[in-house]
Amino acid sequence: MFEPKLSVSPKLLENIKKIGIIVADLNNRHFSKLTLVKLGKKAREVSSHSSTSIEGNPLPLTEVKRIIKNKPENLRDSEKEVLNYNQVLEILDKGIQDNSLEFNLDLILKVQKLVTNGLINPFNSGKLRTQPVFVNNPSTRKPVYLPPDHQDVLDLVNELINFVDTNKKSLDPLIIAGIFHKQFVVIHPFIDGNGRTARLLTKVLLANMGLNTFNLFSFENYYNQNVSKYFQNVGVLGSYYDIQDQVIFTAWLEYFTEGIIDELLRVSKILENETATPASSLKVHHQKILDFIEKNGFVTNRDYAKLTDRAKPTRNQDFKKLIDLGLIKRIGKGKATYYKLKD
Repeated sequence: MFEPKLSVSPKLLENIKKIGIIVADLNNRHFSKLTLVKLGKKAREVSSHSSTSIEGNPLPLTEVKRIIKNKPENLRDSEKEVLNYNQVLEILDKGIQDNSLEFNLDLILKVQKLVTNGLINPFNSGKLRTQPVFVNNPSTRKPVYLPPDHQDVLDLVNELINFVDTNKKSLDPLIIAGIFHKQFVVIHPFIDGNGRTARLLTKVLLANMGLNTFNLFSFENYYNQNVSKYFQNVGVLGSYYDIQDQVIFTAWLEYFTEGIIDELLRVSKILENETATPASSLKVHHQKILDFIEKNGFVTNRDYAKLTDRAKPTRNQDFKKLIDLGLIKRIGKGKATYYKLKD
């Protein structure tokens, strides 16, 4: 049975309290749906860049944004890696929104399979490893950690899942998510994609446990600011069987919660700047247009006429306001005109 060793230090307790205050403030404030959509898109871009950069992907954020937007056909591995991560973020976000995600082994395998799709041998994609692996120091590229034997991986992963399931009502969600993150890295259950999978699943745990700002923030960004410090905190040294009873989670949890605070403050500041002004505030009828586009991909004047009793000249003014605000764009002319969200 997995029984992590830790103490709730004053620093950790203070971090947890601070996160609770920030999250409560964000969840109690009202922002337009479009603002949240725009911020979610930016967060996925930052997460896709940061999490793959941690693993050595050389693409800058500007290039990551371009790739996610254009989705080129002939992809290099570095580009495929970014698109894979962004795709998983979108899938997980949808699952969280409609409450269809179940945190279990199947989800873990699915996430790793999507993350590594087209990048590794299909035999190792979506499957627990069946061979030994070494973890190298990212700076020296020399082995510094020997994970558990592959024969023990399934039992260790199931123990970790059971820990999450049995403690979700008794332990703070931040502690559970943080413990999962580090222990998953310690187990190193896959041939490849362990770090990316761990960070994605940690986001799921945070969201399922009340941090419903999942699609707005990117704690990967904090780790990417100092990758050496991240590896130093999340990783372990030596052989698993020598150190398994010596892993203390306290320092990691302090670092883990500091990263969440840093990112939540960044998001909170952005949201403050996005607060609607009289000139940019949206009415119910404007939101109907945006909701229809989000659901169907585009809207026509005829579609809008079915959603509202506003006269045609007034409907035209509604479309114009959204265009002037930079929220939608007009495509086509005359009866062939339709409107889409602006990139």
